[in-house]
Amino acid sequence: MSAAIVPDKPALEGLEEKWGGRWQSDGTFLFDRAAALAAERRCLYSIDTPPPTASGSLHIGHVFSYTHTDVIARYQRMLGKHVFYPMGWDDNGLPTERRVQNYYGVRCDPSLPYDADFTPPFEGGDNKSSKAADQKPISRRNFIELCERLTVEDEKQFEALWRSLGLSVDWSQTYRTIGNEALHTSQLAFLRNIERGEAYQAMAPTLWDITFRTAVAQAELEDREQPGAYHRVAFHGADGPIYIETTRPELLPACVALVAHPDDERYKALFGTTVTTPVFGVEVPVLAHHLAQPDKGSGIAMICTFGDITDVVWWRELDLPNRAILGFDGRLVSEPPLAITSEAGKAAYAELAGKTVFSAKQTVVEQLRAAGDIVGDPKPIQHPVKFFEKGDKPLEIVSTRQWYVKNGARDEALRSRLIELGRELDWHPEFMRVRYENWVGGLTGDWLISRQRFFGVPIPIWYPLDGDGNPRFDEPILPDAAQLPVDPSSDAAPGFEEAQRNQPNGFVGEHDVMDTWMTSSLTPQLAGGWQRDDELFDAVFPFDLRPQGQDIIRTWLFSTMLRSQLEHGVAPWTNTALSGFIVDPDRKKMSKSKGNVVTPADILEKHGSDAVRYWAASSRLGTDAAFDPQNPTQIKIGRRLAIKILNAAKFILGFEAPTSDDLALVTEALDQSMLQNLAAVVSDATAALDGYDHARALELTETFFWTFCDDYLELVKERAYGDVSPEQTSAVVALRLALSTLLRLFAPVVPFATEESWSWFNEGSVHVAAWPTADGLTDSSWSDRAGVLGVVGRALTSIRGAKTTAKASQKALVDSATIGGPEAEISAVKLAGGDLRSVGRIADLRFESGEELTVTDILLAQAPSEEER
Repeated sequence: MSAAIVPDKPALEGLEEKWGGRWQSDGTFLFDRAAALAAERRCLYSIDTPPPTASGSLHIGHVFSYTHTDVIARYQRMLGKHVFYPMGWDDNGLPTERRVQNYYGVRCDPSLPYDADFTPPFEGGDNKSSKAADQKPISRRNFIELCERLTVEDEKQFEALWRSLGLSVDWSQTYRTIGNEALHTSQLAFLRNIERGEAYQAMAPTLWDITFRTAVAQAELEDREQPGAYHRVAFHGADGPIYIETTRPELLPACVALVAHPDDERYKALFGTTVTTPVFGVEVPVLAHHLAQPDKGSGIAMICTFGDITDVVWWRELDLPNRAILGFDGRLVSEPPLAITSEAGKAAYAELAGKTVFSAKQTVVEQLRAAGDIVGDPKPIQHPVKFFEKGDKPLEIVSTRQWYVKNGARDEALRSRLIELGRELDWHPEFMRVRYENWVGGLTGDWLISRQRFFGVPIPIWYPLDGDGNPRFDEPILPDAAQLPVDPSSDAAPGFEEAQRNQPNGFVGEHDVMDTWMTSSLTPQLAGGWQRDDELFDAVFPFDLRPQGQDIIRTWLFSTMLRSQLEHGVAPWTNTALSGFIVDPDRKKMSKSKGNVVTPADILEKHGSDAVRYWAASSRLGTDAAFDPQNPTQIKIGRRLAIKILNAAKFILGFEAPTSDDLALVTEALDQSMLQNLAAVVSDATAALDGYDHARALELTETFFWTFCDDYLELVKERAYGDVSPEQTSAVVALRLALSTLLRLFAPVVPFATEESWSWFNEGSVHVAAWPTADGLTDSSWSDRAGVLGVVGRALTSIRGAKTTAKASQKALVDSATIGGPEAEISAVKLAGGDLRSVGRIADLRFESGEELTVTDILLAQAPSEEER
């Protein structure tokens, strides 16, 4: 790229297209693999970039957080490092499944064989119905192919937006979380988890979303306040009724015990005895457990299988029987628990079979009332209820066979190691580490990783069938690593023929897929080429940075840390940078579910990418930022800054330049002062960026820039315009050094305006130019002049104020002006007296002692100048 001609009227419009295309054609941001592998590790910087979900559209929050990462990537590149900055697409999950079902008119049936010639019945708007009954069932492999086809189109749109924003990503280093390489990596890592005893299968209580018909992990939960009611119910004891209060009377048939706190004097005498459940007549024990709350309800609770997570804890720790009555559809199963043996109990249960929990609750309350075993009216309450984060109905707990990965919940050594790794990691901001530690310390169960979905990484397992066609789950069939990736729903098990599928003495394939976090937790391995390009992986791993949102510390950050510990024994990165949320003008977090999301395309088109990036970079990590699309003040400030950069560059480049930028040519005190101040800014901004405080670096640079434009440029422009002389050369050399430095300081935040300005007087891109250093801006022979610019700037402000008070133009000629102030400040002003006289149009500039620097007297010329007229 050769230096260009400075345009007459610099403008921001069109810079994104111009420079985006140039960066692409020049390979400005390509990762040089060969050079990186030959370099020392300290000369390489790797980023575990968050892969955005490729379904739907990006929102302004993505622009916010990805800009933070890009600022760091650009800074590290300018430090001379080989920056490994890939982009992934997280394209497996429920949102994609729903879109594909409606878009193509299909639904997945994993029992069906693959059809290589399949054509979907509809395409987009041609589909007249989204009902499952009207959708054509197809194999999982066919379904995944349609998902891939649709997400590829989304990814193209996402990439176009990222390019317009100016992300300096190497677009040749991309991956997809459902692509063949991701499937291979995810399945291989899972098989290694099994081999090391870290993954296992178990029949256990499972949080279940009845809408999506899938198991839900602890990390996917959220509490929502819901209305409920306490029902006071009488159990029958040897000495009379024992009253419990419950919000789930419909689970009375699943009751396995009553429980109270071991120190509760009211119930100590009952521990070890039994009581009988009302209506269903089942004898259950009364037990003690420290989780029982004496001040909640009547102080004694019924344990059901399963009403909530506490029931699961009691069931497990007290070794109680399982009498689960809820099916996967959220309705009560047809057969009563075996513990209900009386005819009256069976008849009562028959009235409940097949009902939803809501209807069953009403029926049980009526049965209790008829039996005289309910006291008073229900007592309304508001209480937190567990939901799947993407669901709209409360979760239930059902008993299912699922796959788990050990996560430290039941392994104190692993838990302690994960805490230790978190403390080895540099957190930006540091206080976010506590959230990670709280999550690890609060784990209550291993990571449930199997999901009853379709568009995901298949769990690579088959099960042999016995002579009666029953699966032998404790003898799973695993593929060889060379066979991966596999889909057990359509690929035959090793050692079997496809004709033996679902046949006695044959095999059955696992239909479940892995939790999406099982793939996303391997982003360092996916991006770095683990098991595919181990030379590259060894070079970039552990990565230098994991940037992400603070809301997924418990999911993405934790799960990645876990998988890295299990596979490599180390933390996957050395730094993590946590962005805050984008909130609306009412300070509510922006989210699609709340309908207050702003899409960025229009904002970028209207204000320009540099302006939007400035807004994003103005917020520190971990800090929420408000965004009002009707009045985006910070974005407007950013646009003004970008325009000022262009205009300042044009102005400075308009002066006749000397053939050298040797600091020895900077001889004037004011010029030296400006450069000394700029050197301090460079030092402080560099330290801020080294500490991942991009907002501080921007604030320092911007503050100096406006002082530079408003004061220094005004003070030296007359000297810079003058005939060639040592004084004129001093000004122009200082101006050019300052411009070069400021463009590089601003480049990570406003890449388009800085690249445009840089191209007017430099070869190559500013984004691969060397980051400025303080040493390049000062000379050891100079005296300490740092304070001069500030003092002279104040004197200039005072002169401007005096003219305004006199209701005169700033261009008005002044016969004489007197500046008073402390001796040290007057001495500083005198060092720049010639520049001050020129800019103030002062014929005779005088000085006197005073307490405060100010113009004490000013005498305007009697007649206006020719220029004023």
